[in-house]
Amino acid sequence: MDIQVKKLRPGAKLPTAGSEYAAGYDLCACLEADIVIAPHETAMIPTGLAMAVPVGWFGAVFARSGLASKNGLRPANCVGVCDSDYRGEYTVALHNDSSVPQTIENGQRIAQLVILPCPSVRFTEASALPETERGAGGFGSTGK
Repeated sequence: MDIQVKKLRPGAKLPTAGSEYAAGYDLCACLEADIVIAPHETAMIPTGLAMAVPVGWFGAVFARSGLASKNGLRPANCVGVCDSDYRGEYTVALHNDSSVPQTIENGQRIAQLVILPCPSVRFTEASALPETERGAGGFGSTGK
């Protein structure tokens, strides 16, 4: 699959895979100056990129596992959703879960983008739903 990417500023880096079979593509910060994220705060980190994800797909922005586990940095919304019709800059709301300030530098890998299918669905109102074994069992209802 080819995805068109527009660099909005000099220094923006195209998404890259960390290995041959990586599911996610690294998104990098595109900054004029370092950004310090205080403990338990969120900062908007620009990537300097806009993309044209094909219809029927969307870009999911996930945490980079090393950055999350070692530095406590993750997307504030846990998973960002970039719709196929969005053409603005991809910006990551990066949250600092740690108790120390974290510095983001220009070019630093800050998140990973996974391109996922997104079927078009139509919701229709129903007066009853088909029965299942689980039924209306909620949180923890399938546990032993």
